[in-house]
Amino acid sequence: MSANLQNPIFTDETKAREWLEARVWPNGPVCPHCGNADPAKLKALQGKAHRPGLYQCADCREQFTVTVKTVFERSKIPLTKWLAALFLLTASKKGVSAHQIHRSLDISYKSAWFMMHRLREARRTGGLAPLGGSGKVVEVDETYIGRLKGQPKRRGGSTHKNTVLTLVERGGSARSFHVEGTTIAQIAPIIRKNISRESKLMTDEGNWYKELGKDFDCHDTVNHSVKEYVRQLREAPAPLSRRV
Repeated sequence: MSANLQNPIFTDETKAREWLEARVWPNGPVCPHCGNADPAKLKALQGKAHRPGLYQCADCREQFTVTVKTVFERSKIPLTKWLAALFLLTASKKGVSAHQIHRSLDISYKSAWFMMHRLREARRTGGLAPLGGSGKVVEVDETYIGRLKGQPKRRGGSTHKNTVLTLVERGGSARSFHVEGTTIAQIAPIIRKNISRESKLMTDEGNWYKELGKDFDCHDTVNHSVKEYVRQLREAPAPLSRRV
């Protein structure tokens, strides 16, 4: 196994990128933002001002590399380390732990855990079962983190930040999604797909949740404006459509 790790794709970032491009784009670059595959409309950006492997799409004007919309996206860990971890994970019959990756690749345990979590999720087959169910409570809320590309630093507001929607089953698991915004069109498909209709839904008083609440067993809210953050759902609240 160690001998195989001498392959240039595990030591040379350019070789690693070219190897990934050959597999993600077997017929040439494809814009991950709009799906454009016309070579005449995809320009490779070169020069010291641009990182290697950067392209720009003439249709949507977005820039991208081969890692966009893959498990390697937005990671500061070298691609060579990612490919080495992927090799170790798939080559071992009994699997490999984050501690082993941490020791073998000489990276922090935190980075190794992050990598293995992403790689195992990417290898998972089948869809996730919906959260919640009869008698169970699922809480839904959104938060804003970081700063969108090209947006200046600001003290207040959230329009310049990334929006993250999180679903939490009380006493169970949680799921988070990066979304473009909090309109019904943007969040409704996620909530309907990932939460059982027999669940009791708990949200804040955002307008985008009001219509969605009618799809579930019942819907209750907390009022953040009066610093209410946690509420025990009533045993048998009337469905939102029957409240006055």
